Amino acid sequence: MKSFVELFETILSGDKESSRLAAREVRKLVYGPYTGKYDEIKSIVDGASEEYRKITDDFRQENFVMAVSVMYFLHDREKEPDFLFSWLFHLLKHPNGYIRHAAVRMLETELGSLTVHLRCPDSNYSHKFSRAEADQILANMFIALVSMENNFWEPRYKKYKYISSLPSGPYKSIQMVLSELEDDCGEQFMNKLYQKLKIEK
Repeated sequence: MKSFVELFETILSGDKESSRLAAREVRKLVYGPYTGKYDEIKSIVDGASEEYRKITDDFRQENFVMAVSVMYFLHDREKEPDFLFSWLFHLLKHPNGYIRHAAVRMLETELGSLTVHLRCPDSNYSHKFSRAEADQILANMFIALVSMENNFWEPRYKKYKYISSLPSGPYKSIQMVLSELEDDCGEQFMNKLYQKLKIEK
């Protein structure tokens, strides 16, 4: 069985078919019996944004992002849950729907730990970042998403009542993350955020 490093080498340098197959093999390896994988995962996820910038082939970008998204939840950056947010926000604007969907999944992964103090206020909070730090990250995330939402909004979106019925594209992907953010943060926190930032609902 190939290692993560070997699979990503194939994703980045193999032909179109071998790159595609290697990206699919990553999932099997994440959930398989392979040992010694966590150091490799940490290294790959930590360098994902920088490595992605070097990729010029569309198919390779897709394979790379989808492979990273499968292992993303195993990253070792609990003290910095927003360490890849600027890259993920960039991916939300990508014309490729598979890449956008992978970015949505990775952002939603972080929302779980960032909002636990809001969803379960009476629980013992044991994360490596404080509640205040989590609140600030959520506020920054909200500001970035609202800014992107405004950039991609079109008058034709007025006729759509549900996010699921929006046409596929960056605006829909941004709305998916915003909706998850608002659901996880709760009405009270979001109202304070709207008021503080002077943003109309």
